[in-house]
Amino acid sequence: MGSRVDTDEDSDIKGSMWDLDQKLDQPMDEEAGRLKNMYREKKFSALLLLRLSFQSLGVVYGDLGTSPLYVFYNTFPNGVKDQEDVIGALSLIIYSLTLVPLLKYVFVVLRANDNGQGGTFALYSLLCRHAKIKTLPNQHRTDEELTTYSRSTFHERSFAAKSKRWLEEQESARSVILILVLVGTCMVIGDGILTPAISVLSAVGGIKVNQPRMSSGVVVLVAVVILVGFFSMQHYGTDKVSWLFAPIVLLWFLLIGSIGIFNIWKYGSSVLKAFSPVYIYRYFRKGGKEGWTSLGGIMLSITGTEALFADLAHFPVSAVQLAFTLVVFPCLLLAYSGQAAYLMNNLSHSQDAFYRSIPDKIYWPVFIVATLAAIVASQATITATFSIIKQALALGCFPRVKVVYTSKKFLGQIYVPDINWILMVLCIAVTAGFENQNQIGNAYGEYDWTNFFIKTS
Repeated sequence: MGSRVDTDEDSDIKGSMWDLDQKLDQPMDEEAGRLKNMYREKKFSALLLLRLSFQSLGVVYGDLGTSPLYVFYNTFPNGVKDQEDVIGALSLIIYSLTLVPLLKYVFVVLRANDNGQGGTFALYSLLCRHAKIKTLPNQHRTDEELTTYSRSTFHERSFAAKSKRWLEEQESARSVILILVLVGTCMVIGDGILTPAISVLSAVGGIKVNQPRMSSGVVVLVAVVILVGFFSMQHYGTDKVSWLFAPIVLLWFLLIGSIGIFNIWKYGSSVLKAFSPVYIYRYFRKGGKEGWTSLGGIMLSITGTEALFADLAHFPVSAVQLAFTLVVFPCLLLAYSGQAAYLMNNLSHSQDAFYRSIPDKIYWPVFIVATLAAIVASQATITATFSIIKQALALGCFPRVKVVYTSKKFLGQIYVPDINWILMVLCIAVTAGFENQNQIGNAYGEYDWTNFFIKTS
């Protein structure tokens, strides 16, 4: 099956898309030679860049954006002791969002892509291009031409050259790198299972705030029905799904940002002291062991960050950066600050701080948007899972499965039916088995901690 993209069909994107001439059903190692010039950061028009940034909201940022639903609940599962604990936790959240998603991923890691592909395997592929450390038996001669980097760019006596020679000489180091890549990839897939469960349960659980007599079984049943419907939509492809989901996510961010501003105005701006890192030190000094164990909940504030990188194949770097800096980051800071301001005046409401901090007049509209946003939140990790499974196939680390290309303009927009249905079954099993977002949150926090250390190493 052959296909060629004629970019003149769409006047809005003329001259800005990639011209592909390839067989989409051939193995990745064979198509490597054809893709040498496929990915480059084009100079997109302002209108097209805004369009792609808007679409990226519906795919890339749903997971990261719905974390305010459950972060404080999982940080303080046993309640809050005093106001200073709230300030310390908020300070940790602020600097976690600033250092990891904003500085590390959006402005640094996104640039380390493998011809538009992101994720753990993409980084491993780049390492293999710079140094002969690959231990997998499917190295293709065209791989040398595929990279956007050159091995001759660093001096022979430089630190990079010395590191390259050391890695090539140490067989154990090469094995350790491959193991870290495989474990890191498994952690991302694990997030793809836990994210839909905790997001949908957290949103649907808002019913019990106003209807406390409702049984947990009804909440779980509603969550399962939503999950089945969500996974059934995946075959439409990223482009169509993003146009459907992006307005929901944008409305969600605007709502939580506005509610955050309202709560800061209503309950006092003293919560903004959390922008001082001094309160992080005080939080750990005072909290002791409990302070350290609460980091599992704090890490939930940056969950979905690794999916941000893995989803890079679906959108250009500039679009992802623009959406995060102008919409996602400021709205998240306002949302967490507003919840913290509410908690400082209602210390006993940590288990449902998000829903209780919503003004009564707009409670049900926000609940509906929150439920829709929680459904969309799963899209980030699911599309990331599709991308890394495709990369694993290319490197011979995964059994052959059917990969459906859903776009003629973006090669990275794919759908893997077998993986989609496996994820659905596992998500339903987790949702029905745990029945409680706190228990899923504990597992989620452990996954994020492990994933964070693997990627940092």
